[in-house]
Amino acid sequence: MEVQESEQRLSLLQEFLWKNELGGFRITPLADDCSFRRYFRATLNEASFVVMDAPPEKENTKPFIKVSELLNGYGYSAPKIIKADPVNGFLILEDFGDETYTKALSQRTGEMDLYRLAIDLLIDLGRRNYSEEINFLPVYDRPKLLEEVLLFIDWYLIPRLKVPISDLKRKEFLSIWDTCLDELVEGSQNVLVLRDYHVDNLIHLSDRNGLRACGLLDFQDAVQGPASYDLVSLLQDSRRDINPSLRTKMLDRYFNGMAGKLDSENFMTSFYALGTQRALKVFGIFTRQSLKYGNHQYLVHIPRLWHHTLKNLSRPRLRPIKDWLLNNVSEDAINAEIASNT
Repeated sequence: MEVQESEQRLSLLQEFLWKNELGGFRITPLADDCSFRRYFRATLNEASFVVMDAPPEKENTKPFIKVSELLNGYGYSAPKIIKADPVNGFLILEDFGDETYTKALSQRTGEMDLYRLAIDLLIDLGRRNYSEEINFLPVYDRPKLLEEVLLFIDWYLIPRLKVPISDLKRKEFLSIWDTCLDELVEGSQNVLVLRDYHVDNLIHLSDRNGLRACGLLDFQDAVQGPASYDLVSLLQDSRRDINPSLRTKMLDRYFNGMAGKLDSENFMTSFYALGTQRALKVFGIFTRQSLKYGNHQYLVHIPRLWHHTLKNLSRPRLRPIKDWLLNNVSEDAINAEIASNT
């Protein structure tokens, strides 16, 4: 059945390309992400486009289209939509090339400038006076955050670490998180949150000036939510280690840019709480990719996720979450997991 569906999908893609005058282009696959979307580059002579294949029964391209228009309207660089077939889940996008932050940072040049640019874009997002233009986006509310953090139990603790979690322990975990989010996150002013703001989804556009030099690649799941979420996605990246001094400088830059707009102590409380929520969620996402889809490449980041989690949980106000974790996951299991992925 899967082979047949794949062949049908390929046929629809080829039909879409021919209909939009790309049938003669050379098609090469690009890196997948943790979703059902696939990406291809279509090239012919000097012309180049990116093609998104998002099966409509599993992915919805309409939010991507609307957020792309919004971001470009703000003066940022998001891939413009050249052609769209939302019914079948195909898009032809502007091609930003290959100079992702991941690639640029691997060359160990310009790290400070790249992070400054990414921080400045978040400052611009945080200082905007939003009106109705983001009302079409879902709110990143407590039920959604709680749903996500359960991925840690359902995909990481139980199936991977083989930790038995009773219904009572599960309810206790949810209750602790419910209280935590109520006390530490609720009441934050909602801004446009891109939600996957990290080095794989940012791209350096050296031919553009100002904030437009920071290309934004993945905003399919954008929401209205706390500004601290995208900042922690960037500065507690699960994909690369960031020098603590660089992190401190970027936090200082952010607070200087947001002067008069936020209370730094409350903001950092939200930062560490959402950093923990995001790390635990990503444990589940990366493990699900391995167990369900045979995609094991993300497991190498597990030790870094543990590091972020334990660092965040050293904050006194997050002690209840730390106690639950240490009471239910043995130190031996943690150490064995870290050793197996390093």
